Amino acid sequence: MITALILLPVIILTILKGGPLGFACLVSFFTVIGMHEYYRMALPGRTLEAWCAAACSGLLIFVPLLGEERLALAGITGLFLAFALLFLFRIRNIADAARDIAYASLGFLYIPVLLMHLVMLRQTAFGWQWLLVIMLIVMTNDSAAYYTGSAFGKHRLYPLVSPKKSIEGALGGLIGSIGGTMLAKFTFFPQLSITDVVVTAISIGILGQTGDLFESLLKRSFGVKDSGNSIPGHGGVLDRLDSIIFAAPAMYYYVRFFF
Repeated sequence: MITALILLPVIILTILKGGPLGFACLVSFFTVIGMHEYYRMALPGRTLEAWCAAACSGLLIFVPLLGEERLALAGITGLFLAFALLFLFRIRNIADAARDIAYASLGFLYIPVLLMHLVMLRQTAFGWQWLLVIMLIVMTNDSAAYYTGSAFGKHRLYPLVSPKKSIEGALGGLIGSIGGTMLAKFTFFPQLSITDVVVTAISIGILGQTGDLFESLLKRSFGVKDSGNSIPGHGGVLDRLDSIIFAAPAMYYYVRFFF
């Protein structure tokens, strides 16, 4: 609780006052930690590769600031080639080599490539408002899903991946998302139409819940309970960002093509 009370104002202040560069620094910071957590889960013992991947992922976050989207594709391509060579010449067990490279590639696609869309979103018109909308959707979704599921949850949503989540909780979370987006419309973002509110709340709410399930799938596959202990009382950075990771690209492309 104390950690959340410290981190949340810092994040909001950076969104409002930090500009695109300041916000990119914040996203890069979380990306570095998140990528290192991922390597500890997926490829334990690969210390050199973990730190190299974390550093490269952090740098990739700044590419959208250069104003040319094709540079992002070039950066991703370069990272894949570089790490393919790194794993080629640092073989531990040749029987596991393809699996290790696949895990490394998934890490880049999952964390920096998806989180990079937050920086791209910050650069759009009403960028800081959209970032606050994402936060509101995810936070109200999580809170409403928890309380609705605790009170009314009887039918399991996906017990193989997350035994505690219920269908009732998921539906309650979507209602909470709509409430959070309506709050944004009537406070700091009057440019939102009712259609924007409903479409973004439901789509981002569903993707946020899916992102949570996907990270749970990874943790169960890797045999860990939390992605790390970077945030005292809250697990790791990936445990906190799992919903936003999936929500960021969807929100960016909605803003770019439909808003």
